[in-house]
Amino acid sequence: MSKILLAIRRFVIAVSLLFIVLSLVAIGTLKYLPPPTTAFMLIRHLEEFEQGKTFRPIKYEWINRSHISNHARQAVIASEDQRFYSHRGFDTEAISQALTQYQKGGKLRGASTISQQVAKNLFLTPARNMGRKALEFWFTALIELVWDKQRILEVYLNIAEFGDHLFGIGAASRYYFGVSADQLTPKHAALLAAILPSPRRYSPINPSPYLIKRQAWILKQMHNLRH
Repeated sequence: MSKILLAIRRFVIAVSLLFIVLSLVAIGTLKYLPPPTTAFMLIRHLEEFEQGKTFRPIKYEWINRSHISNHARQAVIASEDQRFYSHRGFDTEAISQALTQYQKGGKLRGASTISQQVAKNLFLTPARNMGRKALEFWFTALIELVWDKQRILEVYLNIAEFGDHLFGIGAASRYYFGVSADQLTPKHAALLAAILPSPRRYSPINPSPYLIKRQAWILKQMHNLRH
């Protein structure tokens, strides 16, 4: 092996080890501390810069899990990941169903779990490519290994995007309904969960017929999960 190839190999190994160590430090730290920002929040500012728009601050308010309505937890699980407590980060059943539907000519739908969405929102970009999916797998596996389910759900509710420059259940509750996160009603929680697939397209303010229909479905699923 030439000296150049040996040097490249050593460099790749060193970078890989550094990435692993930094990943473990980040996940270990965020097990206990609120994230000061996320990749998705930084991307919103990058978009402003690229489009020549005026800087706008992110509305982001960290809320401890004890101050978040249980209705909010139930709503996002009912809407986004009903097997949240039974899988280890990847819902293989949902992935299989999505692939089967696609093979039959249907639209390829997402099968991301809450854990995967936490990994993506915290560390990655919305890009769809194999490299990003590999990183999503890595961070999701680490999160599931180091955090418990309550921490994953707490972080998800605090960093999920609920509107343009609006992140977290605390900021969303105050912005849309004028209440704190622990005062959310089932209907409010279901309406917030209903916009999560496209938070910058839909709004709980004067909700469209689609949102009202989706809210009703989520409320029904919340009831089913409790029984």
